[in-house]
Amino acid sequence: MKWSRRFTTLALAFALTAGLSCTTSDPTAPLAPPAEQQSPSFGLIGDLTGGLTETVGDLSGTLVRAVGDVTDMLVCSSQPYTITKQTIGPNGGVLKVGTHSLVIPKGALSQKVAITAEQIPGYTNSVRFSPEGLRFQQPAALTMNYQNCALVLLQKKIVYTSEKLKILEVLTSLDLFKSKTVTAPIDHFSRYAVAY
Repeated sequence: MKWSRRFTTLALAFALTAGLSCTTSDPTAPLAPPAEQQSPSFGLIGDLTGGLTETVGDLSGTLVRAVGDVTDMLVCSSQPYTITKQTIGPNGGVLKVGTHSLVIPKGALSQKVAITAEQIPGYTNSVRFSPEGLRFQQPAALTMNYQNCALVLLQKKIVYTSEKLKILEVLTSLDLFKSKTVTAPIDHFSRYAVAY
């Protein structure tokens, strides 16, 4: 009798942990035949986790889009005003201004152009190139240094700005965190700054 009761109690415990239905409160009553027992159903848990996964996926997508859409200037200690003037022609060349540089490839200019580059002091790293609006036949590579800026773990970007540093366009940029530089192709002269 003790063995039978112990076996029934173990069977009931197994049935409960397996999610089987037992409608009797009498531990000595026999279990329902297998055909009448409900099979374990994890549908509810599966539906919940599936729904949560989809919801989290949707939220994270929205969050990434929202965060990706928000761009702000990288805050830096002010760099000194520096000006560089150089004439570059169809063979291309490298123009350095302060801690930043511009590589103009061969064929980007059809004739020699007197270029002025300025490193602008302020709360962010910014450069201005003139003659303003000068367009390249193929993109030049602008590399901006941000060693003097606040540590931000987000990807840095070069942005095309107005003179009041209003962001007009975010450029496709390559952020090299170890060297604290960010590079982007530019197709015309204007003012550019480092953002994140």
